[in-house]
Amino acid sequence: MGTQIEDFRRTIIAGCLCFFTAIHFAIGQTVDTDIVYFTEITAELGFDDTPEPWPDGTYATHEVIGGGIALFDYDNDGDLDLLQIRFPPPGQIDTPAPNRLFQQQPDGIFLDVTAAAGLGDPGYGQGVAIGDVDNDGDLDVYVTNFGPDAFYRNNGDGTFVNGTKHAGFSNDRWGTSAAFVDYDRDGDLDLYVVNYVQFDPATVCRGKHSAQDYCNPQVFENTLDVLYRNNGDGTFTDVTAHAGITSPGRGLGIVCVDLTADGWVDFYVANDGEANQLWVNNRDGTFTDEAILRGVAFNTYGQPEGSMGVTVGDINGDKKLDLFTTHLTGETNTLYISSEYTIFTDATEVSGFVGSDLPFTGFGCGFFDFDHDSDLDLALVNGRVKRSQVVDGANVGTFWNAYAEPNLLFQNDGTGHFTGVNSRASTFAKRVEVSRGLAFGDIDRDGDLDLAIANLNGVRVFRNDAPPHGTHWLLVRAVTGKRDAIGAQVTVIAAGRKFIGLVLPGYSYLSSNDPRVHFGLGKIEVIEAIEVVWPDGARERFKVSSVDREWVVRQGEGESQ
Repeated sequence: MGTQIEDFRRTIIAGCLCFFTAIHFAIGQTVDTDIVYFTEITAELGFDDTPEPWPDGTYATHEVIGGGIALFDYDNDGDLDLLQIRFPPPGQIDTPAPNRLFQQQPDGIFLDVTAAAGLGDPGYGQGVAIGDVDNDGDLDVYVTNFGPDAFYRNNGDGTFVNGTKHAGFSNDRWGTSAAFVDYDRDGDLDLYVVNYVQFDPATVCRGKHSAQDYCNPQVFENTLDVLYRNNGDGTFTDVTAHAGITSPGRGLGIVCVDLTADGWVDFYVANDGEANQLWVNNRDGTFTDEAILRGVAFNTYGQPEGSMGVTVGDINGDKKLDLFTTHLTGETNTLYISSEYTIFTDATEVSGFVGSDLPFTGFGCGFFDFDHDSDLDLALVNGRVKRSQVVDGANVGTFWNAYAEPNLLFQNDGTGHFTGVNSRASTFAKRVEVSRGLAFGDIDRDGDLDLAIANLNGVRVFRNDAPPHGTHWLLVRAVTGKRDAIGAQVTVIAAGRKFIGLVLPGYSYLSSNDPRVHFGLGKIEVIEAIEVVWPDGARERFKVSSVDREWVVRQGEGESQ
């Protein structure tokens, strides 16, 4: 009965928010709207920008969860390639829907090389994690599925081999997000896999007017996540129980980052409709959930929310990491600001989001400095999980129109206050679709971050045209051994200021992002130094000077701090 009441409550809220939906484009918009921040280049890059209509849903919950997307350089040629995680059409769960790998060509066009690369996993795809697990200099791929997950080892010649069994991966629950990270500081990448619910296909749920609709996750039993430790020999061991990660959840999002400022990586899990978890690293291979203690389990009213996507960054320039999670219609997306003693405060109501995002259901998200003014802005993609009034402009078929929503773009004023700038975002915010995965990366190699979206049945790519002429930028690739130093913190020192960034491909929702750390610098033309806190705790300083370029910094080649 409690679940039915909650569903009814959400339905009432969604109905009351129709007015807000109609006017959301006017909320927080700047007057000058002649500058286009993002330009869709989906067809330009060789992707299909008019995919076939997606079949009507059958109300099986996995149909509406969506799939992720990854931007990564799988062939080590210096540009980003794209992996689309796919799943079968509704009602065709046994129909193979292989993931698709697109290789970027020298002219910027993307070609489907799935068959040649051997990366077309046929499972019911959900999320993806990218990382070099064997420290050989090329990127390996872990795919979460609704069903058994899969791991593909990069052969270094443009091909992959399925190494799931050999590596010791055995997760056969409903995997969602996953992330590689060196949590034990032993020099190789471990893996955290988020699991969702124990799905029962016989369950039938009702929504508005008692019509059948997708189930609230609370009707299904929750389940445990999985932590795998890298043994250093190409195999992994399930250490979940030993690590103390024994509280089940209904997880959808993950970031693996030091949120307690002690130099050791923690795990923050975004759970759907229940308390989020912050697994704090005890530095001995075990973890303790301190989400409630540190203020990131619930919203400011002590209520759990339908958390999906999650991102992290210093949004107010205080050198502390803040958190953002996306939520359901009727729940504002939540911004947690880090304060003294790494306790977080829900600052959503003073951040500028309230009103703009209330009508929508958010999924993929990310902090990034799209306009190069040296503060972190925000992009997020939307799409309902409950049927509601059709938004003007929806054109994804009669069934899915009731779930389609526009995406959102917010600009930071430098203090952590955000303003909606959808009118400048072109079709990124004007298209009304069902979007899920969102990945960030410098696709066209011009120094700013572009966007790639995974919709239910296709991919969209948007070029960043926002940075004004004369503003500057920096990309930093931090390397330990032969691989990206996932988990490192990078600080750029310039003009008497410090700008903090993270080597963190695993954020957003079901997706993996460009591992290079991007900094917008505004009018700053000279860099004093780059400081890196490496995953093993070592600190180094690198002397650099020029801007508007990529710097590669390697552990062991800087000045020890």
